[in-house]
Amino acid sequence: MKPTLKIMSLAGCLALAAPFANAETFVRMVSGPSGGSWYPLGAKIMQIMQKEIKGVAASNGPGGGVGNIKDVSEGNAEIGWSYGHTAYNGYIGRGKFDRPYKNVTFFATLYPGIVQIAVPKNSSIKSISDFNGKNLSPGKAGWTGTAFAETVLAAYDLSFAKIKQNGGTVHYVDYSDSVALMKDGHIDVFLAVTSLPQASFIDLNFKPGIRFIGIDPQKMEGIIKSNPGVIATKIPMSAYEGMTADVPTLATATVMVVNKDLPADLVYNMCKVFWKEHGTFAAVKKVWNKVKMEDALAAAAIPVHPGAARCYAELGVKKM
Repeated sequence: MKPTLKIMSLAGCLALAAPFANAETFVRMVSGPSGGSWYPLGAKIMQIMQKEIKGVAASNGPGGGVGNIKDVSEGNAEIGWSYGHTAYNGYIGRGKFDRPYKNVTFFATLYPGIVQIAVPKNSSIKSISDFNGKNLSPGKAGWTGTAFAETVLAAYDLSFAKIKQNGGTVHYVDYSDSVALMKDGHIDVFLAVTSLPQASFIDLNFKPGIRFIGIDPQKMEGIIKSNPGVIATKIPMSAYEGMTADVPTLATATVMVVNKDLPADLVYNMCKVFWKEHGTFAAVKKVWNKVKMEDALAAAAIPVHPGAARCYAELGVKKM
């Protein structure tokens, strides 16, 4: 089923649906950093939600894959962006989560987040094994990229602590600051889990020029086995100018989650608007063209919100 299908029925359902609340209802989204794809997409999504759903006052704020799960579960936000494996880890309470965060439910599967590890073009670094004692920027604490960096390093018997013990540094900063640090020669490695291609890497590829470091296939096998929802993929050489070969790496599905206590009618209407306006969001970022309605439940490793479940049942979307 294509996102363009059933648009008339979506519009009809929205027009006929009674407003879920007469008073203003606040729906706060937590998305990602300003330099990534989540933030501008989140801003447009919430703008449309406020416009299309009567009684809703919507907002979008920055966040990260791990922190967003905590914020949505604890009621600091109603809807958030994350990754399939991160949502699962949060729900069961493992990895970067100190306890289970059971108040999150599934809303939608979006597009793949690709692990991208870059070094300056003239760097002596050839492998992740060479990261010991180097200066890294894996993203902010609470971001999925930072957690993913630790997972990848562990496969090479490395850690942030070991890197620092051997004279390296770890900078927990956002994309914009990571770009500035690499341009100024203050970091040797920039790692992010994000869409492909990504503006920060395009910027760095222009100046000073970068190379991408791959993940060894044998190391990937172990990571995939212990992290449901993570898959092997490649950064194709067509992704960034100057690449001469595909680079083996990992990917995980970008997802949206909502607080389980949101009214079913509200989430139902949010789901209807979300898919009705698919083309609007694609105009913000090209990566949205990879979002398919038929895949909406593909990465649902946690319970689906009843309002979303009702929406998908009407749209004929089933879990794979």
